[in-house]
Amino acid sequence: MIPWLDTHTPFPDVSEALTTEAPGLLAAGADLSPQRLLMAYRHGIFPWFSEGQPILWWSTDPRMVLRTDHFRITDSLKKTLRKVERSRQQGGRWQVRFDSAFEQVMRNCAAPRRDGPGTWISDDIIAGYTGLHRMGYAHSAEVWLDGELVGGAYGVCIGRMFYGESMFARVTDASKIALSYLVRFLHANGVSMIDCQQETGHLASLGAAPIPRTQFLAHLRNNIDLPQITVWEPIAPFAPDSVKLT
Repeated sequence: MIPWLDTHTPFPDVSEALTTEAPGLLAAGADLSPQRLLMAYRHGIFPWFSEGQPILWWSTDPRMVLRTDHFRITDSLKKTLRKVERSRQQGGRWQVRFDSAFEQVMRNCAAPRRDGPGTWISDDIIAGYTGLHRMGYAHSAEVWLDGELVGGAYGVCIGRMFYGESMFARVTDASKIALSYLVRFLHANGVSMIDCQQETGHLASLGAAPIPRTQFLAHLRNNIDLPQITVWEPIAPFAPDSVKLT
């Protein structure tokens, strides 16, 4: 059994999350207001549920994270990034922007995929996160080709903690381009870890790895109350020497 939350109920301690059947499931109910979402992320909790289910809140153990100095840029992606960066600097066909089309990025992430239906990102989820965006806590990285949005990623940033949420691509490697610019920006601004929430092979191929929840929460406590990043502008995604290029 998990607790049912109303709009005023605080979250239970993450140590109470299930360990069997639905490992990491902590609670159900409440709402998706920006205030509730902020409370969740501050405690290492995130929403995830399917259509027809109540709002479900999770704190997985282990936790999948991407350290910004371990992001993997393959030789082929590096070549693409050089092309995109030249175009960006010269006002060419490819452009990369932050926060110019946040809701559009979310709706593209929610759209049906080639290999299946749309994601769990509902209109209520979009409303909650666009509220966070207006408050300065949610951000998007966008890839534009000939004036059309062709790829992007979005997430939540509190202090020096970044929580990755979703990505999409309409042309080859567009989501990886967006993520490359985002990771480089975060690394340059003192964000050393991106929360990826759940373990997947795709995330692992980019350099993400699971860590114990206790370690994740310790990192969260050390970074969540640091000053907010106030200026979000793309910078060239060519990694510093400390970043592994494979």
